[in-house]
Amino acid sequence: MSYSMVIDLKRCVGCSGCVTNCKASNGTSPEMARSWVDRSLEGKYPDARRSIVPKLCNQCDNPPCILVCPVEDTTFKDDSGVVLIDKELCIGCQSCISACPYGARKYRADAMGYFGSELTQYEEVAYQNMPENTVDKCDFCMGRTPEGQVPEPACVRSCVAGARFFGTTEEMKGFIDSSGRDSYRLLENMQTEPNVIYLSDFVNTV
Repeated sequence: MSYSMVIDLKRCVGCSGCVTNCKASNGTSPEMARSWVDRSLEGKYPDARRSIVPKLCNQCDNPPCILVCPVEDTTFKDDSGVVLIDKELCIGCQSCISACPYGARKYRADAMGYFGSELTQYEEVAYQNMPENTVDKCDFCMGRTPEGQVPEPACVRSCVAGARFFGTTEEMKGFIDSSGRDSYRLLENMQTEPNVIYLSDFVNTV
């Protein structure tokens, strides 16, 4: 069984609720963000359009990050098809960061928190999964999911606009087909075969 995520760009309002809830739920450190929102303006008046594109790790079926990792089994795909990092093996070389075309990986250089070396009670607990000199990224909240249960990504659960949908790859394909709308994936020409799909009524070239 593999998982996919669908993001409806007509519903997304760019509120960044997904970003803040992801940070709070996964306890990412100051320099790290597993989820973020790209905003840009396209065209000129009177045909200008605001583009809002939420982004995260695309959980590629053909992930270049695995190919470049010098330490075997550090970055791998598990049975769910999600790309994971074994931080006990990660040596912090950052080769995977350079290889990822989506900018989805972040490096944790030190053990500092938001207020310096003196961590808050929350940070002392949350950062146990954020060791220094390792790389981090989105894992579809598999790290927060009890064994045998279906993951519930924090970004999906917290989306106030109901713009994110998550399920098995088959379920998401059926959802897209039934919507009758156009869909696309980021950087499809790179043949990474991403599992994050964007739903839109217009052709987007992001």
